[in-house]
Amino acid sequence: MSTTTRLMNADPQQVWAVLSNGWSYSDWVVGTVHIRDVAPDWPAVGTRIHHKAGPWPFSLKDSSTVLSCEPGRDLLLKVRLWPLGAGTVRITLQEVGPRATRVTMVEEFTDGPMLGVRNALGDTLLHYRNREALRRLEDLAVGHTSDASTPVAVRSGRS
Repeated sequence: MSTTTRLMNADPQQVWAVLSNGWSYSDWVVGTVHIRDVAPDWPAVGTRIHHKAGPWPFSLKDSSTVLSCEPGRDLLLKVRLWPLGAGTVRITLQEVGPRATRVTMVEEFTDGPMLGVRNALGDTLLHYRNREALRRLEDLAVGHTSDASTPVAVRSGRS
């Protein structure tokens, strides 16, 4: 399991605005190159984003499904990229001050061949990928503000 945390210079509503826009996923989810379709009521439980990941001509088409959702606070996804495997990603938002949100992303492989890399090395690789994803997510969320001139501290960790 890989856990990555970032303190963002945006309030939870700004971060949630990006998370709840399924069409934005290829803008911040590292490795996702194209969104093919998004359920109209995304991110309601059971809805899906259909995506393509990886470089052409090796791109894989699959989907991610919402397992649970607490708007503005928590999103749990079942992510798939067959034939490589599947996993879960939980993104939690915690307001820690004015225009400051602690965002935590926990990802782990649950099915398929990628279970073979569910170890310290695999967790480290996921951590670095997710650190970049959270950096991109913050860039998009901060774009929803009118005054984003003062950055907040950043902390990332792996477990």
